[in-house]
Amino acid sequence: MERVTIGDLFDRIALGAGDREAAVFVDHDVRWSYRELHARVVQVARGLMGLGIEAGEHVAIWATNWPEWVLLQLATAKIGAVLVTVNPAYRSDELAYVLAQSDATALFMIERFRTSSYTRLLAECCPEIADARPGRLASKRFPYLKRVALLGEATAPGMLSWADVLAAGAGISDHMLRRRQETVDPDDPVNVQYTSGTTGFPKGAELTHVNLVNNAYYVGECLRLTARDRLCVPVPFYHCFGCVLGTLAAVVRGATLVVPAEHFDPGKTLQAVAAERCTVLHGVPTMFIAELAHPRFAEFDLTSLRTGIMAGAPCPIEVMRRVVEQMHAREMTIAYGQTEASPVITQTRAEDPIELRVSTVGRPLPKVEVRIVDERGHEVPRGTQGELCCRGHLVMRGYYKMPEATAKAIGRDGWLHTGDLATMDEHGYCRITGRIKDMVIRGGENVYPREIEEFLYRHPKVADVQVFGVPDPVRGEELAAWIRLAPGATATEDEIRAYCKERIAHYKVPRYVRFVDDYPMTVTGKVQKFKMREIMTHELGLPAKS
Repeated sequence: MERVTIGDLFDRIALGAGDREAAVFVDHDVRWSYRELHARVVQVARGLMGLGIEAGEHVAIWATNWPEWVLLQLATAKIGAVLVTVNPAYRSDELAYVLAQSDATALFMIERFRTSSYTRLLAECCPEIADARPGRLASKRFPYLKRVALLGEATAPGMLSWADVLAAGAGISDHMLRRRQETVDPDDPVNVQYTSGTTGFPKGAELTHVNLVNNAYYVGECLRLTARDRLCVPVPFYHCFGCVLGTLAAVVRGATLVVPAEHFDPGKTLQAVAAERCTVLHGVPTMFIAELAHPRFAEFDLTSLRTGIMAGAPCPIEVMRRVVEQMHAREMTIAYGQTEASPVITQTRAEDPIELRVSTVGRPLPKVEVRIVDERGHEVPRGTQGELCCRGHLVMRGYYKMPEATAKAIGRDGWLHTGDLATMDEHGYCRITGRIKDMVIRGGENVYPREIEEFLYRHPKVADVQVFGVPDPVRGEELAAWIRLAPGATATEDEIRAYCKERIAHYKVPRYVRFVDDYPMTVTGKVQKFKMREIMTHELGLPAKS
């Protein structure tokens, strides 16, 4: 295990890599060598210091996969700031929660994405921005937030431009930056990643330099990653999959990061793999399915592909076979983990047979302990189902400002309780068999029903609601909502979905909505969601999930 900060590691790698290609952003027509990337990161780090951002301050980023995202990730790490990643799909209520709970002092954002105006969504929860002096925001709702900056060339009232950020570093010398970087400790938090909880409120997992550097390194070991590799990363940066298994995994090895587009597009991903001769491709199973189903799939030369990571949901064996045979990724791996574990806990290896790569989630990463325990916390025999727990360099520092939740997740002996049910065979390979947590995994996104239930309770026509997952052949699971309407009220399924689409992220919007008079209950009055799931699965003619 290496105890090093991301800033020091990046300096060391960049110095040795020189003019080797570091990052390619196809959509933005950006191509940087390690020397160029390093110079830009240093410039941004100075700019952040010039804006008055101190070590330990929380800096939020709300953007799709832009080049500036990587610059900010590495620059905040150099100066000891903590990057707070905000899901680009968030609407104003969700953004407001993260900004307030994280105590963010700065927000970097894009102007818009598709039909969503980020500036308008911010104004909805922070109306003071319109009349603010750039860099001097005073908000009642967000007392810590002083600076909002736009990425790229956009400008807006009350916000700093990207040019302003860079210009702010004019008075910061190399010596000042070096002195700041020397104060950063490998055990300091470097990232806060929000993950929903069973309470319905997202929790910010504090991840340290040691957490992320070592997870990226050992994942690279499982991939047999070298400086000659070119990683195609179509997964979002806001998630650990993108910013750790993508950006940092490339940096740790001095490899090349290739970003096909600012959001996932199967055609652009295939084009990038072919044109850039990528050797590594990441994605959730639905991404690989979309790539294989692309009408022009046969036109792309994918023979450069060797490996990658498929994670976020179970992989059907036929999909893995097609990825190996038709996409030429013969060493494709499966990874399992969670944000609290930085994120990977177990991973298959490049040499594992295809049967193991689809029936298991692999073995623990090097220097990671995994055990399966019963309800009392006692380790169970191999092959017996229990809760998967892990310990080692990957376990988060804790949930930001949530000591009780942290104590529930991490025992006194350092074991992280994942809440997932699993078995482990005699060779250490794990199989995920279920979830203790009431969680739905939709296309690689973790969705917690309680959060959506609490949101839908705010609808004036909703008297009661139960949200649960049903099997889906493409996304793994889809959301279903059973709603009891208020007396005398009438509503349509489309009306409920439209209400959701305007206010919460798209992946949290229930696909199936049913209006009911009552729910299946136990004799003690507890709702039986598993029966609701069975009823819906049968009603929709869906194959039951094993």
